[in-house]
Amino acid sequence: MTDTAHSHSSILHIDCFSGASGDMILAALLDMGLPLDVVQSAVAKLPLSGFELEVRKEKRQSIEATRFIVHVDEAHQPHRHFGDIREMIETAVLDPRVKSMAIDIFGHIARAEARVHGSTVEKVHFHEVGAVDSIVDIVGAAAAFFHFDARVTCSPVPLGNGTIQSAHGILPVPAPATMFILQGVPVQGSEVQAELTTPTGAAVIKAVVSEFGPYPSMVPTAVGFGAGTRSHPTRPGLLRTVLGDADSGTRGESLGPCCVIETNIDDVTGEVAAHTITTLLEKGALDAWIEPIQMKKGRPAIKVSVLCRQSELRQTAAELFSQCPTIGLRHYPVGRIEMERSIHTIDTPYGPLRIKVARGPENSANAAPEFEDCKQAAIDHDVSLKEVMTVAAGLAQSLIK
Repeated sequence: MTDTAHSHSSILHIDCFSGASGDMILAALLDMGLPLDVVQSAVAKLPLSGFELEVRKEKRQSIEATRFIVHVDEAHQPHRHFGDIREMIETAVLDPRVKSMAIDIFGHIARAEARVHGSTVEKVHFHEVGAVDSIVDIVGAAAAFFHFDARVTCSPVPLGNGTIQSAHGILPVPAPATMFILQGVPVQGSEVQAELTTPTGAAVIKAVVSEFGPYPSMVPTAVGFGAGTRSHPTRPGLLRTVLGDADSGTRGESLGPCCVIETNIDDVTGEVAAHTITTLLEKGALDAWIEPIQMKKGRPAIKVSVLCRQSELRQTAAELFSQCPTIGLRHYPVGRIEMERSIHTIDTPYGPLRIKVARGPENSANAAPEFEDCKQAAIDHDVSLKEVMTVAAGLAQSLIK
């Protein structure tokens, strides 16, 4: 998330049971109590024209929700490159944290589009996502999340099926850019023959969310429903946001009791073991790792360990059984203390890079650059990865002093 030093006591959960788009997220936040002026004042500071904002109520399967619409005069709107959009945001008189978050969101889209089309980030030519409505959605969302100043969590992101028509022709669903953006994010398949999560929705979630999973332990204080453009019989085209106070008994810790599951294996290849770890993490495990051990008769072997929530013990154990040639597991409860995490974007000689900041008890704090950002910057600027990471790590320390 981009420079969102969130409150230690507030949680904002995104329940994207029908998918996610930029307008759905913003609409849900407005429905939850976000003042429209927060969005209007942020957007008014951008060098944009030829559009109007509309907020109205709609019903989806008997649920009343808010709809956020940007009406654009498309005849006078140019295509834009990522550099154009970044400059537009950087030169606007916005709070620096709102700027950083908005640029971070667009950065996710730019990097994904560059990967899809074999281009560089700076040369990415925005079509759909570069339109005025997406710029408004992203800057408005950045201002909204900064306004709530809460730790953001999210449910797994649902994906659709089929194909969509885009400026590049017929594309599969999920759109290629959406899938690249959602790398490292828990997703769910669905039977719906339509696009449920858009690149913009995926990028907002990737940028602002610190943890994915079921509802966290919290005391809800506000709920909002945001309506999207389309609705389907099994997916009503709604996104729900819930704001709440962290349960004082679990504040600063994991979401409920945790446990470790372990198994010793002496008949598995390195490829299968690595795939097992990857699959467990993709299925929602909090952590998973391998240790070399020695078993009976002097056989070299590995110990596979998984950290998961106590409530997910059975399903995690089932996944481990399905992935490994083991016939027995052991498990035990563990305590877990987490540092409060946030993602900030800083300017460096190699462009904007994300920095993960973690704050814990007794004013303890860590700051480290995101590896993937540094790797891409090294490629884009034809310099060594070590050079980029050294510079970024030094600049990152200013965020925790």
